[in-house]
Amino acid sequence: MFEEREDMSATREAIEKLKQEIRKLIVGQDRMVELLVAAILSNGHVLIEGFPGLAKTLTAKILARTFSAEFKRIQFTPDMMPSDVLGTSIYNFKDSAFEYKKGPIFSNMVLIDEINRAPAKTQAALFEVMEERQVTNEGITYPMSSPFMIIATQNPIDMEGTYRLPEAQMDRFLFKINVDYPNLDEEVRILQGIHSGSNNGDLSMIEKILSDSDIKSYQESVQKVHVEDKLLQYMAEIVQKTRQHKDIAIGASPRASIALLNGSKAFAVMRGRDFITPDDIADVAMPVLNHRITLSPEKEMEGTSPDHVIDSLIQSIEIPR
Repeated sequence: MFEEREDMSATREAIEKLKQEIRKLIVGQDRMVELLVAAILSNGHVLIEGFPGLAKTLTAKILARTFSAEFKRIQFTPDMMPSDVLGTSIYNFKDSAFEYKKGPIFSNMVLIDEINRAPAKTQAALFEVMEERQVTNEGITYPMSSPFMIIATQNPIDMEGTYRLPEAQMDRFLFKINVDYPNLDEEVRILQGIHSGSNNGDLSMIEKILSDSDIKSYQESVQKVHVEDKLLQYMAEIVQKTRQHKDIAIGASPRASIALLNGSKAFAVMRGRDFITPDDIADVAMPVLNHRITLSPEKEMEGTSPDHVIDSLIQSIEIPR
């Protein structure tokens, strides 16, 4: 029988308020909202993939409105240069010296729209800031303010003018969230909201729920979540299995194990617990792993999805009791 060690009720109440604010303008997409909140609690970055018109960008903007933290949006394009993101040194004639002009990446929450439209040189410029939360310019390091989170979006079907993200960059995203179409009931509710004028996309109706200090406090709460050794073993087995599976050419890195741990802790806190269960691990396994594995050429040619392989892999591992 588990025993509560930390009181997570206040954190859970704040998270529920946060979700309620998002639902003022977003119909359905509960899974995306839940994973975005978990990423904030885990201090991780998120890649959202889905067809056009599924409220990916709108959800990120709404989420940013619920914080008192700074928010910036960057629209990636094929001619985007690293300096357009990170900033550049500009000569100051008054002081007769170069000074660093910080780019839009310097913010608490950064939305990168259509991230796969920028070339490899610009993608590589994100490596340091995503992993180490700092930018180095001409030998000088500029740390990012805390909290710092990147939410990136991409379209899975529009191939013209896009570039495949490097594996090293994909590995730096805590979750990859695949957004699906709304069901019939949800689509009817969307139309009803638009028709009645109750949901016209007005972001001014979103209230600020969390401050910088609140986010830091909740992230600290996540770190206090208890994890039994047998569950750590379970996480490690899942990741190890990706490196041994016959249908996977390249398995997940140790970052995946850490992401499983942090994501599971966040889900436990969101559910008002200070300990994780196998269900928490199962809930985050797919978004943690689906962008970190490379299927074998045979499976790719067959059109097999990473989700299908990951699901069968997890089913093959005994759940700890």
